[in-house]
Amino acid sequence: MGTNGTPMLDLLGRQFLPADLRTLSSTATLGLPPRPESVRQARDFTRNTLQGWRLPELFDGVALVVSELVTNALRHGAHTREADFEPAAPSTVELELMRCARRLICAVQDPSDASPRLGSVDGSAESGRGLHLVECFSDGWGWRPLTGGRHGKVVWAVFQTV
Repeated sequence: MGTNGTPMLDLLGRQFLPADLRTLSSTATLGLPPRPESVRQARDFTRNTLQGWRLPELFDGVALVVSELVTNALRHGAHTREADFEPAAPSTVELELMRCARRLICAVQDPSDASPRLGSVDGSAESGRGLHLVECFSDGWGWRPLTGGRHGKVVWAVFQTV
């Protein structure tokens, strides 16, 4: 926690967020193995980071978004599309929290080149609402493929802190 620098931003190779990255004051990064318990680990990491940054009031909404982004990365990004969902590679999903002036950014990197997409919401379905929740609870979200010959993408969500 509390790493200096911006590894995901460096990997992207260009500004990708609706925030002035020159005001970046803190980052915290966590590598997550492709296992279901990683979602809880990401929430715990988010709680501790927000408490350290004196932003505990943001936890509920940010934790929901982090849970959805990490779940999507584990389900669709870190696994093959096979029915058995065997890990595609030993690579991890990475969660990065970034604090900028009046903004908090949650970014999740995974090794898949597939773009995230909003599906239709079926009230009886047990899944498929993740990005709709991200859209509702954050102040914006998006994604970008990694650059420099790297495979994968970063999906991000931004929150106002003031």
